[in-house]
Amino acid sequence: MYQPKFICFLKPFSILLLVLLFDYSCQEQAPKKTSTPIGNTIVSQTKSKAKTPDGQFIAWKEHIIDDTKISGIGISGSDGLQMADLDKDGFEDIVSVHESDTEYDGQLIGHIRIAFGTADPNKWDLVTLASGVEAAAAEDIALTDLNGDGFLDVVAACELAHLIYFQNPTKNIKTAKWERLIPEITQNRGSFIRVFAADLNRDGQPEIIAANKGDQANDGSVAVNPGPKPVSYFEIKGIPLHNEAWIETPIIELNIPVNAQPVDIDGDGDLDIIAGSRGERRIVLLENNSQEKIAFTPHDIKLNGTGISTKLATETASKSFITGFNMVFLDINQDDRLDILLAESFQYLIWLEQPENWTDDWQVHAIGNTAPDWIVGIQLADINNDGHQDLITGGYSRGERDTDGKVTINDPLGRIAWFENPNNPTKTWIRQDISRRKRGMFDQFVAVDLDKDGDIDFVSTRGNSLPYDGVFWLEQVRSEQPLNNFEKARKIDSEEMALPNGE
Repeated sequence: MYQPKFICFLKPFSILLLVLLFDYSCQEQAPKKTSTPIGNTIVSQTKSKAKTPDGQFIAWKEHIIDDTKISGIGISGSDGLQMADLDKDGFEDIVSVHESDTEYDGQLIGHIRIAFGTADPNKWDLVTLASGVEAAAAEDIALTDLNGDGFLDVVAACELAHLIYFQNPTKNIKTAKWERLIPEITQNRGSFIRVFAADLNRDGQPEIIAANKGDQANDGSVAVNPGPKPVSYFEIKGIPLHNEAWIETPIIELNIPVNAQPVDIDGDGDLDIIAGSRGERRIVLLENNSQEKIAFTPHDIKLNGTGISTKLATETASKSFITGFNMVFLDINQDDRLDILLAESFQYLIWLEQPENWTDDWQVHAIGNTAPDWIVGIQLADINNDGHQDLITGGYSRGERDTDGKVTINDPLGRIAWFENPNNPTKTWIRQDISRRKRGMFDQFVAVDLDKDGDIDFVSTRGNSLPYDGVFWLEQVRSEQPLNNFEKARKIDSEEMALPNGE
């Protein structure tokens, strides 16, 4: 840049020329509106290549169900959700949780919301089930009939210290207050992050299964007593609204347990549990041996191989790990044994082949990857109606949560993609990208034909995107000619992005 003391010695014509050149140079170097390199196409604006067996192209349209603008409530940090017909009117309802968290563990409040379904998939009756401290950093929910009255109740895991039970009032449930209980044995216990309901001993009474990662205290600080924390089940012996009815039994202690999913992994008719540990970077199979009394035998799942490419595996061998935060289950190689599908090192989708003997290694197979974007939510569904289960994934942006910030296409951003099942366990699945925005965390997906047109849609939550956090549904759109991958619901949203070079 020229300094004024040099300019003063130049002739007037030269001065004018330099001023014009300086002005032009500044304009050329001004910040651009997008960080997308020339030649890279925005993911949502790319024409879809995915097809159904009859040759129709598959694209997606976003519809907002619940957010701050619609509700007038400052919901953010949206995480888990489940769907079921709570009021028995024939339409599925959505229960969702929202941490109200623009920074990690920033606010000791939260919201638990219900969107009651109607005949119109774009019309929902929205209700707040809980807010404030009782829903502090609400992270996950389970729907189950805990009191045996034939109506589904709600149990929520709150990341800032407790479980909370809501009893379905059965009548006027959109307006009546649901009676609730925070069981005393769950209070001030660290951080409940996942919760499930399952009848572990097949006596007709569901148990509550919860992972307590324990690295947060109820004031949002780091826990005073770090170390192994329990994966537990809670038996309900009596009236669920009474504290004494809740009886906890720890199954196993892990360092930062982040999951405890019930599944009949061995096909013997009872529900086992697959537990995931972030601190130990492992998953454990808890074999259900219950008779009259609930009992489990733990088996470490030992892995052989990696889903990361050979070059990257060499460069990042020490970084290869799994935590089991979200898992789905499918017999991919059709050997009558369920396999486990999950993320490796956040960015790589893999499936673990169940061996005949659990003491043997589970072979790791690659499905695909979304690098550099992180994978959080995953769900199985036959998306293209070819008779095979495909896999949808939701990303976890790692930049700021309430502004787009200075992230680039090479940073972990908010991507939604689906992987087409090749129906061949030796082949890599075909990734079909839907959307990629600077901000987005898509924690869970529910597969459902919401508009009743014969194809699968998805209901999901979006976090890391204030003020765009909330609940939405993705409508699958089919056409004779290719459409753009994704049609967003809002005119103004987080910036849409392209894929990194070479992707």
